[in-house]
Amino acid sequence: MVPKNEASQTPQYVSDTTRPNEILPQVDEETQSSSNAYEQEVSKGRKQIIIGLAITGIVSAIVGAFVTDGPSLWGLLPILLYSALALLGMDIVIATVVAITAGAILGKVGVTDITTLLGESLGDQITMIGLIIMLGSGVGEVLKTTGAAERIVSGVMRVFGSRGKVTLILGIMMACLVLVASLGTLVGAIAIAAPILIPVAGRAGYTRSATAAMMFVGGCAGLALAPFAGSNIAIMEAAEVSYLEYLLYGAGPIAIISIVVGVPVVLWMQKWTKFKNDFYSESELGYVETSEFRNAGRATTFFLLALLISVVYATIASAGTAFPLLALPALAVVTGIAGGKPVRELLQAIYRGCSSMVSIFIFFWMLGALFKIIDLLAPFDYILDTYGKQLESTSPFVFTIIIALLGWVGVPGATAAQVVLLDKVFGSLGSAMGVSAASWTVVLLFASKADTYGPFPNGNMMGVMGLARSKQLKNMMITGWLVLIPVTVTYFTMLFFQTR
Repeated sequence: MVPKNEASQTPQYVSDTTRPNEILPQVDEETQSSSNAYEQEVSKGRKQIIIGLAITGIVSAIVGAFVTDGPSLWGLLPILLYSALALLGMDIVIATVVAITAGAILGKVGVTDITTLLGESLGDQITMIGLIIMLGSGVGEVLKTTGAAERIVSGVMRVFGSRGKVTLILGIMMACLVLVASLGTLVGAIAIAAPILIPVAGRAGYTRSATAAMMFVGGCAGLALAPFAGSNIAIMEAAEVSYLEYLLYGAGPIAIISIVVGVPVVLWMQKWTKFKNDFYSESELGYVETSEFRNAGRATTFFLLALLISVVYATIASAGTAFPLLALPALAVVTGIAGGKPVRELLQAIYRGCSSMVSIFIFFWMLGALFKIIDLLAPFDYILDTYGKQLESTSPFVFTIIIALLGWVGVPGATAAQVVLLDKVFGSLGSAMGVSAASWTVVLLFASKADTYGPFPNGNMMGVMGLARSKQLKNMMITGWLVLIPVTVTYFTMLFFQTR
């Protein structure tokens, strides 16, 4: 048992990490709690800029609809408009709707077709991520109400908290790396880990932005290593390499760089945001008196066992992104029953947790619709058709760089399909030019993974941000860019020497 007075002394485990007044900053609960997980406060001047940009984007789409017919560079307008509006601070759902509207105008999509597209996007993989986030929040609520969250947090703090801030950051990153690599899905794995890791980071005095950065960087490193992730399997098949060769040629370097660079990035992010009221509130950290729950220890044990079984099964069965749709409710039920919760109270806890993330589900639904609109506009098909033949006259190094960059700016969220497309279109040409399996692995890995770090917001980035209960998209983008820069330099240097 952890008495309340002991829980309040948790900072002793992290006394060398932050100053006492940084452990539990006073946070206005009303400003931190909102039915919209992505709500942001913006100044009046910025609001006017946002509105002006949105109107300009719609007008530009109308102009584009008149001057173009079929795939063209105009098709990039919706995603550029979406990114700009989101970065300026517009409500992310509204920004997505504006981008969808611009895309529909450009593509001359009728009202009936739009309704059909919205219906289809409900079953899209990107929308599934939003549902996974909701379910993950439900698990987190069950962990809090059974006392399991407090038990896990106290244990982790005793292991990592007293060993310094770098050790704690590495611990959280590695936890995300292992879980994502095991499940092969970034958001699904983070949804399971977030209810445990948020209280750990929050109690150590880390801000929402810094916590989101830890989970995002660790998760991205794990996704590159995941042996059963769809895009990784597609890369190994396209380059005809084994998993060990895949690790050696490309996945290993990106994972190592992500973790090594990620630590100073998180430290900088913490320093940057700790004076900006970006801390977690006590209610979000699961501050519950575990002595009130007689079965807290049993709930914790059963949760960890169920989590281990889920990870092992997902690894053996090569379960995909949909696996958390079953695993998360199962974890909630097992933990609740073990914690002695009546069925009614258990369901209420799950509903309460899920309801706090409804806005995120709507956002991912809209994001799925936006990606479908961009698919209809097919701007990247235009780029391939227009400039594909010119690639034949380039050197192997220039060729690999162009293909890597082309894949990088592709539509996020469909990485496996992206790998298959690039290999079908350019694979034979690359072989004829003498591009090795190692180089092609690097090209496809960069093409399919780099857009997770940037330059635009994407499903994985927004998913982790939502799970970390952070609202600062700009800070997530900066985190991704700071990691992406050394990764890009490393990969392009590797390609330079491999293609000589």
